[in-house]
Amino acid sequence: MTKSYPTNWDVQKYRDEVEPEHHWELRKRFIETHKGKFSEEYLVALAKTFTNIEFMGCSYPPNLMIRIAELSKDVAKDYRNEKKSKLQRTFVSASSAAENKIKMRLDPGRQIHPRK
Repeated sequence: MTKSYPTNWDVQKYRDEVEPEHHWELRKRFIETHKGKFSEEYLVALAKTFTNIEFMGCSYPPNLMIRIAELSKDVAKDYRNEKKSKLQRTFVSASSAAENKIKMRLDPGRQIHPRK
């Protein structure tokens, strides 16, 4: 038999006023997904740990990292795909900038106009 916990508490009260919107949305999704499976206090701590790992690259003891990985698998899927897409676009932009820099060295009089 699995223990269940109260779910009649307000997730919004854990929003940090200086927390970026996308951090809060992911943390809130984690909390809402697992609400009722853990005590309120423990779930809020797990959610904060999850976002510390995702956004700040923090690491924790192996057992906790495994637990967070299992709990966040579906919660973070969309965010991770979006992040991967942004990284790919950044790399393309960086390579394009490097190419333009080389062209400028080879032909200093050349005018490079931004792409539209």
